[in-house]
Amino acid sequence: MTRTAQLPLICEAQGEAKDVIAYVREHRDVLRTALTTNGALLLRGFSVAGVKGFDGVVRELSGEPLAYAERSSPRSTIQGRVYTSTDYPQSEEIFLHNENSYQQSWPMSLYFYCVRPPTTLGATTIASTREVLALLDDSVREEFSRRGWQVVRNFHRGLGLPWQEVFNTDDRDQVLAYCHEHGIEARWLPGDSLRTVAVRDAFHRHPATGEEVWFNHAAFFHVSTLAAEIRDSLRRMFGEDGLPTNTYYGDGGAIPDDVMEHVRDCYRAATVRFDYREHDVLVIDNMITAHGREPFTGPRKIAVAMAEPHRALTEAELG
Repeated sequence: MTRTAQLPLICEAQGEAKDVIAYVREHRDVLRTALTTNGALLLRGFSVAGVKGFDGVVRELSGEPLAYAERSSPRSTIQGRVYTSTDYPQSEEIFLHNENSYQQSWPMSLYFYCVRPPTTLGATTIASTREVLALLDDSVREEFSRRGWQVVRNFHRGLGLPWQEVFNTDDRDQVLAYCHEHGIEARWLPGDSLRTVAVRDAFHRHPATGEEVWFNHAAFFHVSTLAAEIRDSLRRMFGEDGLPTNTYYGDGGAIPDDVMEHVRDCYRAATVRFDYREHDVLVIDNMITAHGREPFTGPRKIAVAMAEPHRALTEAELG
């Protein structure tokens, strides 16, 4: 399949390194248009001035950074609303996904800043959701369009992120109130465990372009995406209904493993990569571009920020 736009579009400083904030301020309108057209920008060779300068880039191009809420992966705060990338074993791949696409609202833009590049691999892999959608088999597309998708999360004591961290409270009533407000069915289980179920659309309209995009966590959260030894171990420990995360069609029906493998193949076929250089700033349109992470060696440190909140549109709003 021929790619319709360079991904990412590389904007490289010429000659002596120029202050990145000044560059973004001068070219903001062009960069905003390019971000929607291409789906990702790579600002390279600029003077960034560390995490503080990175925060300034976010504010200049997208406004106030967002807090990380209803989280699904461990992160640490670096400064303000700038976080580490997912704190996950460096030997493991993080599969492609769109940030917070399992929620009712999500950031439209994501920012990655290379504080320290890895020794080998460690790319933030990216894939155009336009290409993923075009590669999907018609029958798979129709099934997800008709039935939607469902994410089930089980929060077990001592395994993964505790519900207190995910919902930023240790008050059970506040958790239930949050879930009710955000379209999540929640149920407390013995042993201080929590089970949540959310039904979401697999496709959404991009607010700037109006195009339909494949935007969900169905593959990322599906149990078959896990390494076989991890998947089998979790099934032995918790059974199918108690898995920490799994996805289904929106009506609760099982998504066949071969369908999920096809979806993963489409992501992989659309994936591109680049090697980080120190002070690279990667900017992603979160609805047009999915992202993941390669395994790596060495001291990789990537700072992350999110901006421009957008909520799922209702049928009435879509017209």
